[in-house]
Amino acid sequence: MMTHLHKLCAATLALAGIGFACGVTLAIASTVLPFSANTPSASLPDQYRILRIPKTNANKFSLVEDAGVTVLRVDSNDSAGTVALPLSVDPNVTPHLAWRWKISRVIEKADTSKKFGDDYAARIYVFFDVPLESLPFSERVKIRMARVVAGNEVPTAALCYVWDNKTPVGIRHWSPYTTRVHILTLQSGNTNANTWIDEKHDVAADFRAAFGTAAPRIIGVAVGNDTDQTNESATAWFGDVSFQAR
Repeated sequence: MMTHLHKLCAATLALAGIGFACGVTLAIASTVLPFSANTPSASLPDQYRILRIPKTNANKFSLVEDAGVTVLRVDSNDSAGTVALPLSVDPNVTPHLAWRWKISRVIEKADTSKKFGDDYAARIYVFFDVPLESLPFSERVKIRMARVVAGNEVPTAALCYVWDNKTPVGIRHWSPYTTRVHILTLQSGNTNANTWIDEKHDVAADFRAAFGTAAPRIIGVAVGNDTDQTNESATAWFGDVSFQAR
C-alpha cells in the first residue's frame, strides 16, 4: 500500500481517520496551527491531532515557551509522528503557506533518495484533494486500497517541505515511496541549527511545478519529524502556521 503512502505521508491514512470532511474552511488569511495562542503544556489541546504510524515509536509533542512565545516542540528518538489539522483551503485565494521552524540537529545518516534513509529533522506537509478519477489506473488502485483501510478521505497528493541533512536547498524530488508525494528541500545541514528560520512558500505554484496541474483544494496540514529509519534523535520546534493571500 505504497509503504504507508510515504509512511502514509507521516500518517496520511491516520489523517483520514480524523475526518477531512469536517475540516475548517478558512477565510482570506488564517493561522491554521496557532501554537502561540496556547499556554505551555506537556500535552496538546484537543484541536490538535497527533498522528502516529503503526508499529513505529511515537514522537513526543509539547507546547513550550521560546523567547516569550509558545511554540510546538517535537522530540524524535528512533520515532516518528506529526501534529495535524484537517481544513479546507482554496489555494487560489490563499496560496502562501507561512511558518517558522528550528531544529537541534540534522539526521546524520539520512538519505532522502532511499526508503531506509527517509528521515528528516523537520518537515511540514500540505495535503491536496486531487480528483481520484484523474489519476492513472495504478494510482487509483493504490488509493482505493488505502481508503478501504482508513476511510474515503485519504489525500490523493501532498507537498512535503523538509529540513534535510545534505540535499542542496532548492532540490525537489519524489518520495522514495510514491509519486503522490513531492519533497522540497528548504533548509539543509547544521549551519542554521538552533536558529529560528522564517519560511513563506507558494503552495499553488509548487503544486503545479510538481504535478503539472492547478492545485486543487487543500484538505490538511501537518508538522513533525522522524528518525525511525536511522534510529537517531532530533528535536524540532514550530511556530504558528498560516495561509495567506498573495
